[in-house]
Amino acid sequence: MIKAYVLIQTEIGEAPSVASEVRAVEAVTLAVVLAGPYDVLASVAAEDVDSLGKLAVSGIQAVPGVTRTLTCPVVHL
Repeated sequence: MIKAYVLIQTEIGEAPSVASEVRAVEAVTLAVVLAGPYDVLASVAAEDVDSLGKLAVSGIQAVPGVTRTLTCPVVHL
């Protein structure tokens, strides 16, 4: 299981609706609105790297209002 945080930038004024829609995406465990250079933070879990990529591209990036994402996989040191 791979866990990751996805930092999301949105169109102006769209952060609340993007967070709400991202919460509905399967494998998203949390989506919150932030202040700063990123507008929404999503916590996700996927079976493998390929599934994580598909989640980011076809799940989160497909949400209306999303302009950019940055996926940060969790590492266990």
